[in-house]
Amino acid sequence: KDGSIIVAEESTAWPKVTAKTEDDGLGFDLKWNMGWMNDFISYMQTDPLYRKGCHGTLLFSMVYAYSENFILVFSHDEVVHLKKSMLMKMPGDMEQKYANLRAAYGFMIAHPGKNLSFMGQEFAQEEEWNEKISLPWDEAKLPEHKQFMDYIKDLNAFYLKHPALYEDDYNEEGFKWLSHMDADHSIVTFMRTGKKSGEKLLIVCNFTPVVHEKFRIGVPFAGKYKEIFNSDSAIYGGGDNINKRQKTSKAVTWDGLDNSILVTVPPLGISVYKCIEI
Repeated sequence: KDGSIIVAEESTAWPKVTAKTEDDGLGFDLKWNMGWMNDFISYMQTDPLYRKGCHGTLLFSMVYAYSENFILVFSHDEVVHLKKSMLMKMPGDMEQKYANLRAAYGFMIAHPGKNLSFMGQEFAQEEEWNEKISLPWDEAKLPEHKQFMDYIKDLNAFYLKHPALYEDDYNEEGFKWLSHMDADHSIVTFMRTGKKSGEKLLIVCNFTPVVHEKFRIGVPFAGKYKEIFNSDSAIYGGGDNINKRQKTSKAVTWDGLDNSILVTVPPLGISVYKCIEI
């Protein structure tokens, strides 16, 4: 009632950490999803050329996503002791590092579970965290870091504005894979829905530096799909491979679904579509 929560930083598979005490649980509100953190960071550190070989690592978290009330974390443990900062963990040149990191945080926001990142990550700190000195705030004034900070600001605002991203985090009806077996392209698509709000969002994630134009993806119903967020937008330092026009689905079977749309898929990026059934 006072707004406080208790969170378990727990790395084992001990059951019922977030179950009620009256149900023989430990009574925590949330549990760190350290499995997701380790798997996803490992995936993102892999050169995109080889990500298709560890595609299952990207998907595994959804096997156990509803076993606890999870919070997704990029914690202080991951940016100390020569592990590098989140930005410098990413492969490629600096432009690709930023694109990878934008995609990573976009995927984190779209994935079921609450979200927590560690200080300095919001402006893409380059050096790993040092508890003995202040954060390198001067970096936040540099153009590329300022663009990333604007991205995180907009991503957080976008998350709060769209209840489909959080309303049913702990309900299986809030998430549905549409395409998760396309390892060769390292592309996944899925739906997030909010039962109370009725909102439906289509998420498209591309974890390679390849732009795909007129890329067909299956959609769950006949309708209109309008892109409302794209991590590759020029305002964030991306290549501006965006979809300006609303897409109307066609009765073309794809990904085992009766309807599909053609879109531009941004490189090392995530795009989100508002869906209206017709």
